[in-house]
Amino acid sequence: MNEKDEQRKRLLETARVIAVVGLSPDTARASNVVAKYLMAHGYRVIPVNPEYTEVLGQRSYPSLSSVPEKIDIVDVFRKAGDALPVVEEAVALAPKAIWLQLGIVNEEARKIARDKGIDFFMDLCIKREHTRLIGTHEK
Repeated sequence: MNEKDEQRKRLLETARVIAVVGLSPDTARASNVVAKYLMAHGYRVIPVNPEYTEVLGQRSYPSLSSVPEKIDIVDVFRKAGDALPVVEEAVALAPKAIWLQLGIVNEEARKIARDKGIDFFMDLCIKREHTRLIGTHEK
């Protein structure tokens, strides 16, 4: 396993609370599929979507800064152009990592996170990485 894989595996093994920005209640949306998977594997998922008060049985918050608990990973399901303000808000909360999902690339966001010493991943699916690095077994 290479160093980047080791880093991701360590993060996924130690993180407990994942805020999913853009989590949709639509079961056909990737954000919903990924969040269900994360919940099934023992993570506390916090929906962040101002359009809903609840998603997947969890209270949904309008913004990251309105979440009242410590967040380990901020998982972003927003277009690349919309990711920067989310990352700017996220760095103020000092999570262990900020994760832009598959297909989302924003170099400026990466620089902001890295400058604050926060692990940053982009254009990667957290569900696929968890399955590949840890496996699909229940914790």
